[in-house]
Parts: sequence; C-alpha cells; structure tokens
Amino acid sequence: MFSFRRSAFLLAFTVSACLGSQAPQLQAQASSSSQPAEPAAAPQPQTTGPLTVQARLKARREQRRAAAIHDVYSHLYEAYVGTGYLRFTPGTALQRVNEYSWNVGVTRYYSERFGVTVDGRGTYGSAYIGPNAASDTAVYKPAISEYTAMAGPTYRFLLEPRYSVAGRILVGGAFGNFSGDTGSFTPAELGLYPNGAGLALSASVPVEYNVSPGVGLRIAPEYLLTNFGSTTQNNLGFTGGIVVRWGKQ
Repeated sequence: MFSFRRSAFLLAFTVSACLGSQAPQLQAQASSSSQPAEPAAAPQPQTTGPLTVQARLKARREQRRAAAIHDVYSHLYEAYVGTGYLRFTPGTALQRVNEYSWNVGVTRYYSERFGVTVDGRGTYGSAYIGPNAASDTAVYKPAISEYTAMAGPTYRFLLEPRYSVAGRILVGGAFGNFSGDTGSFTPAELGLYPNGAGLALSASVPVEYNVSPGVGLRIAPEYLLTNFGSTTQNNLGFTGGIVVRWGKQ
C-alpha cells in the first residue's frame, strides 16, 4: 500500500514538473499569436544603371549646348558687310528693275537676344524707260541709285550653336538720285521719280550660320518701303554678307 502511494506521488510530481517547464513556452506562443502581424515593407523603387547614365549624358549635352550658345551670342557688338538685291520701281508708270547694293551695319547687343542696329546701304540699277522724248539721244536705260540710313531693334528668336534666326525693323531716311544719266532731260520727262529725300522702312528676317563663335555668314530676306516722288514703293529683296562679333556683355 505504501509502495503504491509512493509511486502515485512520484508520478504526480513528474507530471507537474513537465507542465511547469512548458508553461512559459506556451504563454510566449499564445502572446505572439495574439499580436497582429506587421505589414510587409513596400518595395523601394530602384534606379537602373543605364537610365542613370543616360540622364547624366543628357545633362552634360545640355550644359555643353548652353555653353556654346553663350560663347557665340554673348558678344557686345556685331558688324556686317556684304551685298544685296532689290526689285525697285523707278517711276509710277515704269516697270520694276533689278538693283544691286552694298550693305554695312553694326548692332549693339544688350542681351543674347536683343540689340539695336544701325544700317547703311547704296543700291544701283538701270531703269528701262522705253520710247520717250530722249529716244533721239539714245537715253533708254538711265542709271539710277538710292541710298538709305536706318536704325532699329533686332531680336533673335531662335538660338542654336550653329545658326540663329532673328527679326529686324529699321526706320530712317533715303535719298534717290534719278538724274545721273539723263543728260539734259529731267527725271520727270523720262517718267522717273525726281531726285530727293524720303522715308525708308525695312522689315527683314536675318538668318546667320556661324563659322566660329566670332564669325558668321548672313542672309536676310527683306521688305523695303520708300516714298520717292510723294508715292510709296513696296520693294522686295535681300541682303547678305559676313558677320564679325567682338566684345563681351
């Protein structure tokens, strides 16, 4: 009897010890299972190597382009010299004639885009007057010439390292010489405008190609208005030549 009691006591003690040793583990498992699981971290965007290299190359190209533009168009002064062509009406009842000219000018720039231009030119041609009172003296195509001095704003609206496109408006005076080859006849007797001064207004679109930062080539389609003989002449043509830049803004 005593042996049975002792065996039962030992069995109960052993079970109690096992349960006591496992209780903390069970409590920890229960505590961890009762807490909500933390959400998984959102994946971070990754910048791939090629895209980063392309962005750096693009930024460097833009920096080089901006530096090249500044190198060309940051000059303080720009001078040009060249020639030109004009379709001119020498008299109210006469046909248009082809005229050729020399052209010089200087522009003072206040920024890479805006400047003020002073322009001078002389234009020369021969007027076809047809049968007239001077036919017996062989005056058929008298030489004529016009001279203008104008000034006004120039604005570059397109800038590239190799070329630029601008708009230019010039206003000033003109002088016409229509009697230099008429002999004893007056210009009016031959249907030409009388000699004299008048208004000159030019609207042009200069296009420049840059050979180097300091040298360029220019062509400028142009509309030129004059008012010789108290009438208005609407003339079309162009000027072109070489451009030289110097000084820094």
